[in-house]
Amino acid sequence: MRSSGRALAFRLVSTLLSIVLGAALAAGAEGADKPAPAKKKPAAKSHRAKVEKLACRLGTEDEHARIAVELHDGKVYHFAYYSKWKPRTCSMDVKRDDAYSKWEDTGKNTTVVTLVDDTGAFLIDQERDRYKFIFRDIDRMRYCGMEGKVSGSLTIFRGKAQCVLEGVMDREGNARPDRSGSVIELPPSFSVTPPRESGDKAK
Repeated sequence: MRSSGRALAFRLVSTLLSIVLGAALAAGAEGADKPAPAKKKPAAKSHRAKVEKLACRLGTEDEHARIAVELHDGKVYHFAYYSKWKPRTCSMDVKRDDAYSKWEDTGKNTTVVTLVDDTGAFLIDQERDRYKFIFRDIDRMRYCGMEGKVSGSLTIFRGKAQCVLEGVMDREGNARPDRSGSVIELPPSFSVTPPRESGDKAK
């Protein structure tokens, strides 16, 4: 009796062990079939452009030209030109991706800005600490309220309050504005959007 009881107990233990071992093997096989969860890629850091603002001015209170420029990573992103030849004024406000101009970077240091409605263009040539804006037949009536075209160039330098002008302020007949008066220093409040007295934006 004792031997038969031991044999029965041994068979029960063996059966239980077989069941437990089989379940474990089945669970392992099922887990092996499932693909491992994909590792999440770290989110790409958005690039924040380095913003820099430059401004310069040249002329007297009644006759002067000035420009404010906003740079993103060293490239011109936005510029506002304003000139006064009393009682006339010119005002142009041009920004990348606006509806009123087309920007094309044709090289590392050159950008062409074409204004809407065939009203002219700018060629921006940059070199280290200087940015030269070349005016190409800008419609004077559209932006200044008088006949003719605006041509020439304006150059702005980092760290300098005065611009360099060539032809931009010339009137018809190549008469130049009077620059004999004292140069008006650029006020600290002068920003990318200069005040306008008359004339239109570059829109």
